[in-house]
Amino acid sequence: MAKILIVEDDSLMSRMYQKIFTFEGYEVEIAGNGQEGFEKAKLSKPTIILLDVMMPQMNGIQTLEKLKLDPETKTIPVIMLTNLAGQQDAETALTKGAIKYIIKSEHEPKEVANMIKEILAGYTRNDIPVTQATSSASNAASSAGQAASTPAAPNTVTPTTQPVASQPPTPPQPAASTQTPITDPQVPSSPTTTDKPVSETTPSSQQ
Repeated sequence: MAKILIVEDDSLMSRMYQKIFTFEGYEVEIAGNGQEGFEKAKLSKPTIILLDVMMPQMNGIQTLEKLKLDPETKTIPVIMLTNLAGQQDAETALTKGAIKYIIKSEHEPKEVANMIKEILAGYTRNDIPVTQATSSASNAASSAGQAASTPAAPNTVTPTTQPVASQPPTPPQPAASTQTPITDPQVPSSPTTTDKPVSETTPSSQQ
């Protein structure tokens, strides 16, 4: 059976929550201030803690810090209960380990009990439910840590090769004629022997 610890200085409010959760079958313990709530958490190891923000002696933020620093109580999920005036403190509590905050003036005790039931439905001691706000904060912190510890990679540009579309082979073009047209060779005429005219020698008449 799940055990719920309600840390609330308003006795009327705490009794209302106790009645509803007891009716739903949960075991309930009540503490009237932060110091008492811390001591009961260490002693009884509740499944979940409902912790009011505005309390005397030790307020909800201080109690939450002690719970998360103690190895015996740091894994117990804590839900902050607040009014409109303490909403900023409740948001601060999310950064200190609370899994959710509930504004009491906006929800009836029965609605608060239904919220707790939904959280407990998926809860195990080694798998604390995480709300969106705390998850985003832890992811941002983790990303910042990785960015600080990882050296910047050199800005290298990898050339990308574009596939060349295959084109049909271009048919060979006839080569342009660069030769000088050959004219019919003139057959050189055989050298003509110009015979000197042979003077007809008339035999001299013998006298």
